[in-house]
Amino acid sequence: MKRNALNSHDNSVEPIRLQVYLAHCGVASRRASEKIITDGRVTVNGQVVTELGTKVSGKDNVCVDGKKVFLEDTKRYVVLNKPAGFVCSSSDEKGRQVAADLLKDSYTERLYNVGRLDMYSKGMILFTNDGDFAAKLSHPSSQIEKEYIVETSQNIPDDLPAKLEKGVRVEGVFYKPLHVEKLKDRKLKIVLIEGKNREIRKMLESQNIGTHSLVRVRIGNVNLDDLKPGDHRDLTPSEVKGLLELTDRS
Repeated sequence: MKRNALNSHDNSVEPIRLQVYLAHCGVASRRASEKIITDGRVTVNGQVVTELGTKVSGKDNVCVDGKKVFLEDTKRYVVLNKPAGFVCSSSDEKGRQVAADLLKDSYTERLYNVGRLDMYSKGMILFTNDGDFAAKLSHPSSQIEKEYIVETSQNIPDDLPAKLEKGVRVEGVFYKPLHVEKLKDRKLKIVLIEGKNREIRKMLESQNIGTHSLVRVRIGNVNLDDLKPGDHRDLTPSEVKGLLELTDRS
């Protein structure tokens, strides 16, 4: 069912940094908004602004790519089961399918992904238009667990879980998952805290094991459960509260 966005036009908003303003408008996360600004895609009152320290308020006319953006009163927290073949970005210069497009028929708010999965990985991605929520979950100190089920192209040695839990160094980068468990001859459960770029694939490749399928099934207290690929749902209030509590305990 189509949901209506509630946009705030309150001119009393105290001045805040431009990247924070964009995040609260649902344009992108704060970090991604910084690049949007430095790329010259943002105007304030008709003038291109590339300075990250710039502050704006509800009285200012802020546009991204020529389109005015508004502070959104309705905060959305969504979990998507991303199919393979979709990229996690607001747009893609190579014309590939974007995961956020799977939400467009259900939400009028501009939602952006919190964290990423590479194009060939599947499973749980969180989307929001709440900049504070995204910033807390994305901060390196959040220490939120992310659980993956991995099917491999080769049989898994019995000693592999213990070896990976001790940590492996690949091309100068140290990877150390929180927990690794062999489920079947070619299936692993891996729990990460940091989640560096392509971490699981690189760890397994370093042990001469290919990745046939990689699915993220849990982030913190939120489970994928029976959500089908391509489908999404709103997080419950208790799930949102639980994620924020996990960041507060870190």
